[in-house]
Amino acid sequence: MPPIRVLPIALQREIAAGEVITRPADALKELLENALDAGASRIEVTFERGGVQRLTVSDDGAGIAAVDLPLAPLRFATSKLAADLSAVSTLGFRGEALWSIAFAAHLRVNSRPRAQLGGVSLSVHRDEIGVSSVACASGTTVEVLDLFADFPARLQALESPALETRRCLSVVQRYVLHHPHVAWRVTADDELKLSHASGDLKSGVASVYGAMTANRLLEVHSPQVTGVVSRPELTRPRRDRMFVAVNGRPVELEDGVANAVLRAYGTLLPRNHAVSMVLNLTLPASQVNQNVHPSKLRVALLQAKPLEEAVFEAVSAALQGQPALVAAAPEPRVVTAPVRATSHFPPLRLIGAYRDAYLLSEGDGDLWLIDQHAAHERVIFEELQRAFDGQILELPHPELVTLSPAQLTQFELQREALHAWGLRLEAFGGGLHRVTAIPLALAGLPLEGLVNEIVSHALAGRDAQTQVLARLACHPAVKAGHRLSSDHASALLEALQMCETPFACPHGRPTALRLTERDLAHGFGRRGVRDVARAGDERDTTSNRVDNAISSLER
Repeated sequence: MPPIRVLPIALQREIAAGEVITRPADALKELLENALDAGASRIEVTFERGGVQRLTVSDDGAGIAAVDLPLAPLRFATSKLAADLSAVSTLGFRGEALWSIAFAAHLRVNSRPRAQLGGVSLSVHRDEIGVSSVACASGTTVEVLDLFADFPARLQALESPALETRRCLSVVQRYVLHHPHVAWRVTADDELKLSHASGDLKSGVASVYGAMTANRLLEVHSPQVTGVVSRPELTRPRRDRMFVAVNGRPVELEDGVANAVLRAYGTLLPRNHAVSMVLNLTLPASQVNQNVHPSKLRVALLQAKPLEEAVFEAVSAALQGQPALVAAAPEPRVVTAPVRATSHFPPLRLIGAYRDAYLLSEGDGDLWLIDQHAAHERVIFEELQRAFDGQILELPHPELVTLSPAQLTQFELQREALHAWGLRLEAFGGGLHRVTAIPLALAGLPLEGLVNEIVSHALAGRDAQTQVLARLACHPAVKAGHRLSSDHASALLEALQMCETPFACPHGRPTALRLTERDLAHGFGRRGVRDVARAGDERDTTSNRVDNAISSLER
């Protein structure tokens, strides 16, 4: 084995720089944190060819004084850290970002504090530093050119420009979600990718994921936990939209925090599903160790358990008292108070199931086959009918829908009826309409394209309410092939018996088939069929006369 020796300074720098900057998205992340630390209210990001050819971040923050700017690209030079790491209150603090970028690329920085006359331009590549005067607006603009041009191996290790662009855009989106009070604008290869005006957390979600997602968020407020979480109908099979920031720093989701959130939802979520959320956790700086990860993607919490409990309580409080929150589909459930049965549908006792699609049951002495999907549709349809009370849900972020000529004609014919029903649309131009409100009773349905579904079916015929409810009842209803537990199957049979019209689903298909013992005996070719009495049935009059005659003979 060769003897141990100290590496050359140049190689030390290359290794250290590689710990911070491994791809364009890493450089972008460091520059965004600097802009936010400077108190920026507006940040513009531009990148070309995935940020390899050029990456620019401009902000209107405090700027860097002329006397300090030449120190900015030096390693371990920073204005954010005084003596130790015990109370870090900024996103950046190590003093390595600009030095690492300058070692891997050509770096240009133009900056001017508001009170300074004229700006200063700094050009850096490795140890070469140039300073000159420049006319510029207050704030700072950082430009990174030809990243990894001197490191062919690192350049070849990068993915395609399209994928690197996607990575850069994901980094910006994460900061938009946690810092929506800042106005953001992102351009990639001369194409506008994201534009966000300063707003609240819901507006940040609307800019990143669209108005449909933003309209299905609940606000979370507590001293330590603020943010937004999705209503139970907006679920995902993965945790890829569960975002957390600690003291403003976006970090990787810890299992403890994620489990606390999911525990707060309880039975409102289907099994193995997650929610969408953006949570900002605020802690004393002394309780957070920020210096545990090279890219600062993780932090160490000194008191994790109390924080997890605070997250659970905050999310639970947000879920309580919200309109139309029901237990997770597809398990059958009765979410309203039971109503008195008005039909002649008998109480049924569960016997079993066939192919996880039909429930076998007994009632009135007969065998009943229940289509579990059709039955659940009928139950949900009547629940929705009973829930309609004229209340509406104003959408915080109106959603745009496109109406066909036929739908536009139908809308004009039914405008007043739809408005009274709770569906509010406004012309937006170009065949588009803004949906500003929907009936409150429909707000909790587990359907991502809920608004589009409501509009399309409301404009499909004259009876808008029936059309919409019949269609929407189908989505959360238990499907054929879904195995129900005995308790859930029995609950479905009981709920069906309470329906006003239990014998057909909202689309007109039958929910039940009834077979008498006579039907079965004849099918098996049996003679001497027993005359089994059924509740509510009158015995055959001839049979009654025979019974009376036998009784007389016996006497």
